[in-house]
Amino acid sequence: MLTRLGPMLAIGLLTAPVAFGLAGTVLPAFGYLPALGGMEFGLAPFAMLFAEPAILMSALMSLVTGLVTAAISLTAVMLFTAAWGGTRLFARIQHLISPLLSLPHAASAFALAFLIAPSGMIARLISPELTGWERPPDLLIVHDPLGLSMMAGLIVKEIPFLLLVTLAALPQVKPARTRALIASMGYGRISGFVFGLWPSIYPQIRLPVFAVIAFATSVVDVAAILGPTTPAPLAVRLVNWMNDPDLSRRFLASAGAMLQLGVTAAAILIWIGFEKLGARLRDRMACAGKRLRRDHVLRWGALAVMLASAGAIFTGLMALGLWSVAGLWQYPDLLPARFDLRNWMRVMPNLVEPLTTTLFVAFVSTLIAVAIAILCFVREDETGSPARGTLALLYLPLLVPQVAFLFGLQLLFILTDVEATLAALVFTHLVFVLPYAWLSLKDPWRAFDRRYDQIAAGLGKGPVQRFFHIRLPMLARPLLAVAAIGFSVSVGLYLPTLLIGAGRLTTITTEAVALASGGNRRVIGIYAFIQMVLPAAGFAVATIVPALIFRRYRDMHV
Repeated sequence: MLTRLGPMLAIGLLTAPVAFGLAGTVLPAFGYLPALGGMEFGLAPFAMLFAEPAILMSALMSLVTGLVTAAISLTAVMLFTAAWGGTRLFARIQHLISPLLSLPHAASAFALAFLIAPSGMIARLISPELTGWERPPDLLIVHDPLGLSMMAGLIVKEIPFLLLVTLAALPQVKPARTRALIASMGYGRISGFVFGLWPSIYPQIRLPVFAVIAFATSVVDVAAILGPTTPAPLAVRLVNWMNDPDLSRRFLASAGAMLQLGVTAAAILIWIGFEKLGARLRDRMACAGKRLRRDHVLRWGALAVMLASAGAIFTGLMALGLWSVAGLWQYPDLLPARFDLRNWMRVMPNLVEPLTTTLFVAFVSTLIAVAIAILCFVREDETGSPARGTLALLYLPLLVPQVAFLFGLQLLFILTDVEATLAALVFTHLVFVLPYAWLSLKDPWRAFDRRYDQIAAGLGKGPVQRFFHIRLPMLARPLLAVAAIGFSVSVGLYLPTLLIGAGRLTTITTEAVALASGGNRRVIGIYAFIQMVLPAAGFAVATIVPALIFRRYRDMHV
């Protein structure tokens, strides 16, 4: 009976908040919000929206950001996998980049900002010997008007995600056998992969690519840290309107959320057009017998891009750590003149409340998400088939722009008097944590050897005993890894916390982004460093605890 609740809860959590949230955004967008005096439907909010200065430029910036981020990230992953898949170097780079998946977007954006700013680590490394700069140059690198730094911040964060989903899809296409067959026909390593393996891999990762486009077109935290300000990307302007003390601006914000939804949908439709164009080009090259054996430059270029993206983030994270304990650090000194903990001691009292909220919400939402995912898979085992609708709806909260339904969800919570409560915040985080928990647990659960269950059943053990004494202990490592992933997702959520918390419930992420405009690098470094450490601590627990549990069981070691 209990297992039947799993699919029902999953489907409800994946659809109800999005549906109610969209309804709560659409109605004010057309002028209907009785609580604020909007009693008639009309297009006045859209007229206000398009009267805003440079609104179309903001929308275009969001559209281009989503397409460029997805195109460069996916191309880098495809070329790297094609050029180096199956080699020792590929495994080493994979292990190097994989930890970046747990890093919150805001922390990676801060890391990149501390690296590329005019007084950042790169400028300090080459100054004054190579540049002659005794003072930071007057260059607009962070917040550049074209949004290049924002796109770079998104690209280095999405590469690990797309690499992970590509690696998950690879075993389904038997890459080693296909590579050997294609190589025997005289194809180069990259062309053979693109012609022979990629057509089977891409359909499996298509929804994650759409999720990347949806996120990049509507991102707020990375845009606030790295993005342009004149004008700002559309999602950033929407959040400012929603938080405006003038409540009538909510009609404007809701209309803008509809525009954001249209921008994201347009980006996905344009991407689908690119897919068809790319497929035709690939087929033409394959039919023309293009083998492209001389691909050494492309192979080493793909490796350079992967190393540069990982190296940029790791170096930036090092800079964050240094700034958090830096005393006097003048430009162009590479290292601080002294180190001290006075900044930590001064900031520590202010950290207690956001840190407590972060840990509580992350723990509870992750625990509930993992429990629901387990119930779904247990029910799948009982019925012998996946829960209907669950997989199709899994990406719904990730494909619909957050601003498009969180505005309406916030309004719903206000009307029901549960806004800015821990229960509402946990519920909202759960909407985003559950898809990652389900996807992360899917393969380990289905790979479990059912013969262990059969042996236990033969020894007289019932279903409950087999579940708690056999299945859960043997899946302890993947379950803890899933919990670590869910924990890191919750820690990194910015917009859901900002809107549902209404400024009264703050987390480390919301505080860090709020400090981005202040310019105090030492305080920003402390908050961003904690934001980085929390997911790392979760994955450390997921690694150490199974090692301790199975230290006496040789075959359970990794």
